[in-house]
Amino acid sequence: MGNPDEQVLVVPRASLVPGDGWLGVRQGDLGEALAVVARDGHFMRRGDAEEDPGHKQVIPYLVLRDGTRWFLMRRTRAGGDARLHDLYSIGVGGHLNPGDGDVAGGLVREWREEVEAAFVPDFASVGLLNDDSTEVGAVHIGFVFVADAAGRKVAIRETEKLSGSFVETVEVEAVRDRLETWSRLVFDALTGDSTEP
Repeated sequence: MGNPDEQVLVVPRASLVPGDGWLGVRQGDLGEALAVVARDGHFMRRGDAEEDPGHKQVIPYLVLRDGTRWFLMRRTRAGGDARLHDLYSIGVGGHLNPGDGDVAGGLVREWREEVEAAFVPDFASVGLLNDDSTEVGAVHIGFVFVADAAGRKVAIRETEKLSGSFVETVEVEAVRDRLETWSRLVFDALTGDSTEP
């Protein structure tokens, strides 16, 4: 976990994930969910939020494409969390902090922090991602977006922690069982393999 004293944006779980929730991506317009965040969202100390299943930490989660290709990243062994070493990801995301303004502001900040690119793409909403099957997933909710690099150059900023490049769908499918859980759920939703409505 990052800094336990970091202030992160949360919403009461019941505001966005009623009842038993769901597993995977509920595709559709995020307008209503963003309105809920604007109405019910507040900041909480991250260390407390990680232990509080009554709240969901709001995570903008971006999948970068280049036409039909996916920006596939692999975590190196230099990262802080050994559970993530050598796992693959198709998503860039992170917590929202004071100063981000809203989900869109946090998405732009994450883009600038995670990748080197001479542009900020248009972000298209995909849907809400929920996974209560893990301790980490139980206290986070993903706002999933997709963007197209449209042939423009993109590189990983923290090369000691990650490597990444654009690859064809078949290459993502080849490492599907080594994708981080959220990436696997999003990949399945975007390729039509999801059982979730």
